[in-house]
Amino acid sequence: MIDESVVTETLAEALKTGGDFAEVFVEDRQSSSAVLDDGKVEELSSGRTRGAGIRVVVGDTTGFAHTSDLSPSGLARAARAAAAGARGGSGTTNVVGLRQVQAASPNKVGVLPETVAKGTKVDLLNRADDAARAAGAAITQVSASYADGRRRILVANSDGLLASDDQVRTRFAVSCVATADTGMQTGYESVGRPIGFELFEEYEVDALAQTAANRALTKLAARPAPSGAMPVVIGPGGGGVLFHEACGHGLEADLVAKQASVFRNRVGDQVAHSEVTLVDDGTMAREWGAFAIDDEGRPAQRNVLIQDGILTDYMWDLLRARKEGRHSSGNGRRQSYRHLPMVRMTNTYLANGSNTPADIIAGTDKGVYVAHLGGGQVNTATGDFVFGMTEAYLIENGQITEPIREGNLIGNGPEVLMGIEALGNDFAMGSPGTCGKDGQGVPVGDGTPTLRVAAMTIGGTAA
Repeated sequence: MIDESVVTETLAEALKTGGDFAEVFVEDRQSSSAVLDDGKVEELSSGRTRGAGIRVVVGDTTGFAHTSDLSPSGLARAARAAAAGARGGSGTTNVVGLRQVQAASPNKVGVLPETVAKGTKVDLLNRADDAARAAGAAITQVSASYADGRRRILVANSDGLLASDDQVRTRFAVSCVATADTGMQTGYESVGRPIGFELFEEYEVDALAQTAANRALTKLAARPAPSGAMPVVIGPGGGGVLFHEACGHGLEADLVAKQASVFRNRVGDQVAHSEVTLVDDGTMAREWGAFAIDDEGRPAQRNVLIQDGILTDYMWDLLRARKEGRHSSGNGRRQSYRHLPMVRMTNTYLANGSNTPADIIAGTDKGVYVAHLGGGQVNTATGDFVFGMTEAYLIENGQITEPIREGNLIGNGPEVLMGIEALGNDFAMGSPGTCGKDGQGVPVGDGTPTLRVAAMTIGGTAA
């Protein structure tokens, strides 16, 4: 992407005025997407961006500049701007000897999406549209989307690190609307992997579309969701987003340092049921949040955050780890070269328990089974959250019975962790997602086995 000698010169320029630490992040990103809505291609786009972000740190002050000019002179100007932001003045030139950090990619890419014709990608959308409409006459609207991206990065810093990664991701999603006398209901399904176009050798878009359509059709006959506190069983994969939002963000070291986390100063405490183990793992092959290195050059890692109910550690980026005299946990991520890195999750999940899903459901006399959760909100300082239930059913006399309409799942992250009564042995990851934080979005994954929480509040409309 850029000559090592140019990187070395840029770091020297950044350190000229006496910086404590300097970093060069170079990114070359290309992407394409297509959207079909009601049988018409509404969007067909592709793009490419290249640039570098340069960070200089002096004490607790960080200077940052970014540029799309990757020439030696362009990088030097950005380095001087970042240094000026950290501290002005003049000093001596520091020579940095770079050493290559090797980190194997968790995935092999078979077919680069950029080599596939746009017409072939549009054909997938049309197939999905046909399959969804064939599921039933009540399907009145279908939207399908395709997206791929390739992101090549290079990271070098004044500690002598030099690392690179080539990240490819491919994603497909279908959304359906079903209409009847009872109103309109929606269904959604998606798949995404950090691999190439070979994704569609493993997943049939027809099957994805049928799943989305059937979810919408099923909810046409659904009962209103109940209201009040009751036991909640969350299906495999479907509840991962809850623990990502309600617990994961509170375990990010920057929020802990800002006293914006309910888990502050709780390392070593029991914060969950003794069977709960919570992990963040950037090395998970084929999962949406996987990569070889994070955006600060640290190899991806598997980090156990809660072990057998005990809080063991937080997630760390480079600068916060340096202040604590420890290593980064590989969680320094940024949306693009125009952004500073911050602590972010990768693939966050609850590990398997010892119960069978059938036993968990049979042991629930009355409650709600949540197959999929949608978007939500969380207050990381208190752990309070609200999530939408996009697919849920009643549990009556130990059996899953009727579907219920969309409602809210309301609770508190720490209370849910302590209130988990049973964990299944059927772990699964959920759908690919984008996590937003401070205006930046990065790809993440999350997952759970089937689990039961003793009581959560359902915000439904049933009397």
